Amino acid sequence: MPSFDIIKTTKPSDSYRVQSVIGAFDLDNAKLDEHFQGNIDIEGKEWNVGLIVGGSGTGKTTIAREVFGDHIYSGMPHTDKAVVDDMPEGVSIKDIERMFTSVGFASPPNWLRPYSVLSNGEKMRCDLAYALLKGDDLVVYDEFTSVVNRQVAKAASFAISKCVRRNGKRFVAVSCHDDIIEWLQPDWIYNTDTKRFFFAQANTSDQTSTSTYTKFGTLLQSGKFGKYSASITI
Repeated sequence: MPSFDIIKTTKPSDSYRVQSVIGAFDLDNAKLDEHFQGNIDIEGKEWNVGLIVGGSGTGKTTIAREVFGDHIYSGMPHTDKAVVDDMPEGVSIKDIERMFTSVGFASPPNWLRPYSVLSNGEKMRCDLAYALLKGDDLVVYDEFTSVVNRQVAKAASFAISKCVRRNGKRFVAVSCHDDIIEWLQPDWIYNTDTKRFFFAQANTSDQTSTSTYTKFGTLLQSGKFGKYSASITI
């Protein structure tokens, strides 16, 4: 069972400004420490898509790094050439075209443009394609959909969910947005706001009932998720 017990400490400097704030608000080192403790109960379970979700400053990235380590995606190397040339070496052009289409980056003219001129949504899709083409069985993507509008976020979530399942991969999104749940259709969620883990035993084929994940998302958004201590089977 992947579990974590993390204490992030901050040692304040001796600068005048820092000490002034400490004095004005009666802060001590203990108040500056952050403690994240819990578990993501996925060991021995079948899953393809996971989601770590919660507000800013609730430990999402810290927890993801502790649990998944080197699997966190760190960005694709890119040049001033076409993004199709930036994809991993040794991957066939057919596989690149198929992956681009699978993640929702289905515009051949844009495949020929440099990464730097693409929109944020197109860059995110390129990053997803690169991460999956690298051949890693598990990809953890921090700040998932954070830099795109919500319609693009939902479309990208649906596309990556189908792509990951079709290719037998595992993908963990780390995001502050819970509006993607119905579209991403995660097999599990860890909510850093409530510190609760939620596992959905659902049919995760392409024919998965959308209503299952509507219920999944509604439960989290309603706040009821915080009442549960372990996992829930839908």
